[in-house]
This record gives sequence, structure tokens and C-alpha cells, in this order.
Amino acid sequence: MKIFIKNSEEIKKIYKSCQLAAEVLEMIEAYILPGISTEEINNICHNYITKIQKAKPATLGYKGFPKSICISKNNVVCHGISNKNDILKNGDIVNIDVTILYNNYYGDTSKMFFVGNNISIESKLLCLTAQKSLYKAINILKPGIRLYKIGQVIQNYVESKKFSVVRNYCGHGIGKNFHENPQILHYKSNDYGFLLKPGMIFTIEPMINVGHYDVYITNDNWTVKTKDKTNSAQYEHTVLITNSGSKILTIRQEEKKKFMKI
Repeated sequence: MKIFIKNSEEIKKIYKSCQLAAEVLEMIEAYILPGISTEEINNICHNYITKIQKAKPATLGYKGFPKSICISKNNVVCHGISNKNDILKNGDIVNIDVTILYNNYYGDTSKMFFVGNNISIESKLLCLTAQKSLYKAINILKPGIRLYKIGQVIQNYVESKKFSVVRNYCGHGIGKNFHENPQILHYKSNDYGFLLKPGMIFTIEPMINVGHYDVYITNDNWTVKTKDKTNSAQYEHTVLITNSGSKILTIRQEEKKKFMKI
């Protein structure tokens, strides 16, 4: 398995792309309201990335993906395609996934948003559990840790809350390529003895469901939904393995104080 260890110059460039991606999530928050279409959200993000940040939305045209961000609502697990007829309603939960290409390096992050104030207790707990599972996995990261520990920590926590971890999609190495090795599985699996090393950069992006973890791809060949129609939630960060631990490259301002309390 070919793993790219990043040098200090590459780390700086990836960090810049990651911070741009985080800024998009911060910017779009004010627009996530009942009555807006997912297409409008996509267009606002596209214009911000291209005109304000002078960067590229990495998903646009990637393997044929037609939009600048992924917007995944309620029972959509990931890779949701925005649509002018898809209107956000009070009580919806929605994931926005942003990947930026800047100076030939990628940064990738996503978070959940609540639409309006009529969010069910179950949906709130689902989102909080997805976020906490990500934080718990990040908290164990350091050189010498076995790769499988990431998925083990996530799966143990998520299942303790009676939710399930999606098996079909995973985190990934990132840098000059959108997707690189290693694959980061969010459940315990065989890692063939693989150890984390300083200079590795990858995403952790657990997707968790209220019901069963089975999913399917819809007719557009992108949108992934839960088979049992229950809601799904996902949070994603790009992280760097440092000499002594890790650094979240896509951290948002809102998280900087909160993160260490989890």
C-alpha cells in the first residue's frame, strides 16, 4: 500500500485548502433555513469558493459529479445532488460536504445542519453521536497507533448509542490527490498491521444511521440512501498525524473550544 508522507511545505498547502473548506461551512450556516432549495445552497457555495476564495470546488466534474458540494438530507447518507425542487423544511437535518482544490492540494470536510427549530430528539442525538464518534477517534490519534483502532472507537461508541455505522464508505488519504491510501474504515476491520506515522494526512468521516447500516445508490448513480428510510448523519475532518499526536486541519472556529471537552 503506497502511503504519501507529507513534508512541511505540503502540509502548509493542504492546511490552507482545509481552512478554505472549513470557511465554506461557516459561511453557509446563515442560509440553512426552511424554504431554501438545495440548488440555491450549492450555488451560494460555488460562488463563494470561486469568486471570494479564488479556489476550485473539487467535486464539480469529479468522475462526472454535477455539483460543487454534496448536500445530503435526512435519509440520504452521502453524495446528495442539489436540486431546485428540493426545498429544505423545518425539522430536516442536512449534511454539507465541501472539498476544496487550491494550489493543487485538496482539503475535505463536512458537518450536519439543523433546518429550523423543530428537530426531533432522535435526529439531534443522531447528529451529536456522529460528531462525538469523530472526536473520540481523533483523540486517540498519534504515531504508532494501529489503523483499525479508528474504526473500533467509532463503532463502539455509535453502537453504544443504539445507532449503526455505514460499512460501504470510508475516509481516505488526501493531498495532491482527492483520494489516496490509506482507506479509513469506520468500524473494526483488518488493518494488516498498519501503523500511523507522522506526516500522514487523511479524512475521518463516519456516517451513522438511526436504523440498519444497509444503504443503496439511487438511479442518478451518486445519491446514497438508507435502505430502511431512517435518517443518517455524518461529520468529517481532515487530520494530520504529528510527531506527538494529531492536528485537525479543517477545524472550524465554533469547535476550537468545544473539541477538547468531548
